[in-house]
Amino acid sequence: MKILFIASEVTPFSKTGGLGDVAGALPAALAALGHDVKVVSPRYAEVKDDRLTPTGHSLLLRFPFGTQGGPILSVRLSERHELLFLENEAFFGRAGIYRGESGEFSDNHRRFAYLSLGALQAAQRLQFVPDIVHLNDWQTGLAAVALRRGFQATPLGRARTVFTIHNLAYQGQFGKEVMGDLGLPWDVFTSDDGLEFYDQVNMLKAGIVFSDAVTTVSPTYAKEIQTPEAGCELDGLLRRYQGRLQGILNGIDVEEWNPETDPMLPARYSLKSMGGKAECKRELLRRSGLPPGDAPVFGIVSRLAWQKGVDLLLEVLPTALQADIRFVAVGSGEAQYEAAFQALRDRFPDQVSVYVGFDQGLSHLVEAGSDFFVMPSRYEPCGLNQMYSLRYGTVPIVRATGGLVDTVEGGLEGTGLLFEAFHRSALLGVLRRALALYADPPRLEAFRRRGMEKDFSWKSSARKYEGLFASLLKE
Repeated sequence: MKILFIASEVTPFSKTGGLGDVAGALPAALAALGHDVKVVSPRYAEVKDDRLTPTGHSLLLRFPFGTQGGPILSVRLSERHELLFLENEAFFGRAGIYRGESGEFSDNHRRFAYLSLGALQAAQRLQFVPDIVHLNDWQTGLAAVALRRGFQATPLGRARTVFTIHNLAYQGQFGKEVMGDLGLPWDVFTSDDGLEFYDQVNMLKAGIVFSDAVTTVSPTYAKEIQTPEAGCELDGLLRRYQGRLQGILNGIDVEEWNPETDPMLPARYSLKSMGGKAECKRELLRRSGLPPGDAPVFGIVSRLAWQKGVDLLLEVLPTALQADIRFVAVGSGEAQYEAAFQALRDRFPDQVSVYVGFDQGLSHLVEAGSDFFVMPSRYEPCGLNQMYSLRYGTVPIVRATGGLVDTVEGGLEGTGLLFEAFHRSALLGVLRRALALYADPPRLEAFRRRGMEKDFSWKSSARKYEGLFASLLKE
């Protein structure tokens, strides 16, 4: 199959969350299965790579707000896997992917309309006629509309469209005046299955209703988003479209995330030889400015946001830190949470280390050097860090929601520790269980080994996408 994969971020070139990881890994896995895959993403200011080469083609898109264009650049990662970057200085040359210092960019509807339509035009320019167009999150929702309405009479109009929801909470809602700004016909807004959502334009809804199939990133999350509790007011729509909705669990890049070969670690280790993990712990404490010792280390690498439950974690940590533990946090996000973690560090300087920002090497070291990895999410569509943790022999502590419950096994013979209620007492209780587990080295070792034996490679997930694509082409 020929697959056009459109995403607003792609690791290792751009990333704010799991979407970037998926856009980096899933196309590579599909290409390894023999499919021709082109990934289209913006060239942000942060995308700097010597491998970027001009394709000799450019875009020219006419919108009511003005004509926009720019060159198409390429990075070929393998014979069947190519990344195409759309360059547009006005839209993507600024610092930040979705937001700047003052918040969300006010022209995001224009920026990602350029991505959505530009990706389709780029396929035309390069004479790449896809069988499948795989769209990801609200930033690409308008591509589904364009394929159904604007490209229907072209070779691209024969492609089947798959829309993946990575996080239902981010929906791309804009005032309805953007319809005229982007040149969208009003019947697309007002029809029963249109873009209208509480008198606003909803680009995630556009992707759902105009695509042939809708996926999300874990089986449990596919069920959860059809309920009022997790449906972000789209649960009724998703129940109506449940026949085209399924959950396919994300995988992880097992080449990058491999403690046996990871170049970012001070020592390597494996199931057969675990000694290097202790060295990673020592280096993590040293790099974090924490005193050496045998106390259990709890790590977190996360976007500091409400969804991730960091407010609950901040609520319980002062109590948890009364025990002899160490806590290492890496992440950035909402200013209030960044400040609260820094205040906690100032209050417990010998027990807490906080790095505000993103550091790939430090993230790998936290996964390897921690004894426990904490993910107290309110909801978690899939989550990747719990799978990284299992692979690195670090016991995940997770709330039983979404992809976390699909990947972490609880119980005495499990791979991690789960808690149900999003409540202070529940999180404190599971942290105490972690301390009891740490005090029982043979049992802790058994947890680590069971986790490291799990296979979360992209191969299984890619096969499921391959099956979905094939079924759509048979219809």
